[in-house]
Amino acid sequence: MELILWRHAEAEDGFPDTARKLTEKGLKQAHNMAQWLKPRLPKNTRIMVSPAKRAQQTALALSNHFETTQEVGTSTTADRILAAANWPYEESSILVVGHQPTLGNVAASLICQNHAGFSIKKGAIWWFSYKQSADTENTILRAVISPDMV
Repeated sequence: MELILWRHAEAEDGFPDTARKLTEKGLKQAHNMAQWLKPRLPKNTRIMVSPAKRAQQTALALSNHFETTQEVGTSTTADRILAAANWPYEESSILVVGHQPTLGNVAASLICQNHAGFSIKKGAIWWFSYKQSADTENTILRAVISPDMV
């Protein structure tokens, strides 16, 4: 199983928080990351997106076939995201388009149980794989890519 965490791209300031849209820079970040992701995503990747406007716009740069869910929204937790993704037991790959600091907390929990979390740059992805054999289970960090790298 693959778990890809994609933080929404740069958004404008404003209120209400869930209505904030991407800036021109954010639209470019989302487009560039989507172009990098498209040829690399496994077929039938399930895409879960926060209902916040900026996350929706980020995901739309990649596809209009996604699931909008509060489970990855602005007020969720790392545990709720992992449960919604059924990590690591889901048979398909999952792409989560969400928010900081929660995505950073998910990454930290997968890497080192560091509850302080990591900071994920706007528009960046963190890509994890889960491998299980007869006697071992491994979570592997495959890639960390920020929009300025693509």
